Amino acid sequence: MDNLKGAALMVLAMLGFAVEDALIKLMAGALPTWQIILVLGCGGSLVFALLTVLRGQKLLDRRFLTVPILIRNLSEMLGIVGFVTALSLIPLATASAILQAAPLLVTLGAALFLGEPVGWKRWSAILVGFAGVMLILRPGLDGFDANALFAVMGVVGLAARDVAVRRVPAEISSVQLSYLGFLAALPAAAILAAVTDLPYVAPPPWLWAALLATVGLGVFAYYCIVAASRIGEVAFVTPFRYSRMVFALAIGMVLFAERPDTLMMLGTTLIIASGLFTLWRERKHRRSA
Repeated sequence: MDNLKGAALMVLAMLGFAVEDALIKLMAGALPTWQIILVLGCGGSLVFALLTVLRGQKLLDRRFLTVPILIRNLSEMLGIVGFVTALSLIPLATASAILQAAPLLVTLGAALFLGEPVGWKRWSAILVGFAGVMLILRPGLDGFDANALFAVMGVVGLAARDVAVRRVPAEISSVQLSYLGFLAALPAAAILAAVTDLPYVAPPPWLWAALLATVGLGVFAYYCIVAASRIGEVAFVTPFRYSRMVFALAIGMVLFAERPDTLMMLGTTLIIASGLFTLWRERKHRRSA
């Protein structure tokens, strides 16, 4: 029963993230990307700063300057700039499909930089997943859209963040890391504003409502992920992360009139199948260890 509750919470979290992505895409036509990132960073960091204080934990700590946390925060900056930019330029389903390659990149990064053992079966799964990404990107073909590389930039940043967090001191809580992650969005927004040189846009009431809803959905989805991981077995609930792709496809079709083609669907299937296989192999490896 606990596993089912955990799975339901994970699916609810993925729905929250998918709706958040759709709101970002809607706002991207009216606001510069840096401004959206700035509001997300301000709202999220304030919420998690409050939660950190309520738990009696520090907002400033010298341990925040350790190398793993610095790498994590820089990766967060790269990830949020890449993914939010991608949402503003390419179909929602395409950006979400490329994002599903994150677990494969985490496995790759853990093997290359942390020395974690990865057998030939998981290496094969990683290659199959990357083949799926290539089918979606289609480099050298007529359907290639260079803007999709922003999604690749985003997934590389988010995967690097998840690799770095494995070396973060255990004394640093998840809430503190979330606070630092949202805080990292502020310099990212400043750098993006300087590079793009796009002026600030005064949002009308409906845009302010959308911005606040986006922040609220992000915090809500994060809470659901944490709750899902605590209630159910991680190995059982983690595969339900891929439900985000289902929601992204449905929202893209209904809200943005997106129509994924055969190569897009085949690439997505390869990414998800290889990701699920990798999760299964990791679970089997832990049990045997």
